[in-house]
Amino acid sequence: MSLIPIRSGSSPGPGSPSGPPAGPGAERSDAARNRELLLCAARQLVEECGADGVTMDKLAERAGVGKGTVFRRFGSRAGLMMTLLSDAEADFQGRFMFGPPPLGPGAPSRERLIAFGAERIRYVLEYGELARAAQASLHNRFEAPAAVLWHRHIEHLLRSAGFDADPWLMAMSLSATLDPERLLHAVRVQHVSPERLEESWRELVTRVVGGVAGGGAGGSVAP
Repeated sequence: MSLIPIRSGSSPGPGSPSGPPAGPGAERSDAARNRELLLCAARQLVEECGADGVTMDKLAERAGVGKGTVFRRFGSRAGLMMTLLSDAEADFQGRFMFGPPPLGPGAPSRERLIAFGAERIRYVLEYGELARAAQASLHNRFEAPAAVLWHRHIEHLLRSAGFDADPWLMAMSLSATLDPERLLHAVRVQHVSPERLEESWRELVTRVVGGVAGGGAGGSVAP
C-alpha cells in the first residue's frame, strides 16, 4: 500500500474542494482516513526498523503531520502500539471467548486454561515487539481493557475448575508468567524453545489446580 502524505495546512490539490469538509460526516471520514494513513506509516516503520525503532517523531515525519497530531490520535507511543495490535488482539479475544474448544467454551476449565496460555505464548512470539512496546506503561500493562479481560478470564477459569484459594491473586501470578518481555527474553536470550514454554505452562496450571481440575465446562468470561 502506498502512503499518501498528509500535511497540516497544506493547500488543496487540483480538483480538491477549496473549503472545509461539507459536514460532520465528511469530517468523520477525513479523521478515519488520516488515522489509517498514520497506521500505514507506522506499519512501514515497524517493518523497516522494528517496534523499538518507531518513535512519535519518526511517525510524524513519515506521515507528514505535526507530532502533536500523532499524540492527539494515539495518546502515547504505547497507545500507538496497542492500536497496531488491535486486530490481532480482537481475533485472540474472540477465539478464547467464543471460539471452538479447548481454547473456547466447551472444554474442561483446566484444559481451557492450558490452551489459553499456549495460545498467548504463540501470540507473543508472533507479535512480541509490538506487545512488549504496548505494555511499556503501567496502565497498559495492568489496567488496559485487554489486560483486565485476560486477568478476568484466567480468574474465571480457575473458579470454574474449583480453585478457591484466592483465584484473583493466582490469576495475577499466572498472568505474570505470560509477560511479553519475560517470554521474549527466555526465547531470544536464554534459548528456551516455544515448546518448552508451553509444556512448562501446562505443568504449572496442572499443579495449581491439582485435584480440583477437570470439572466444569468453562463458559465464556463471566460478566
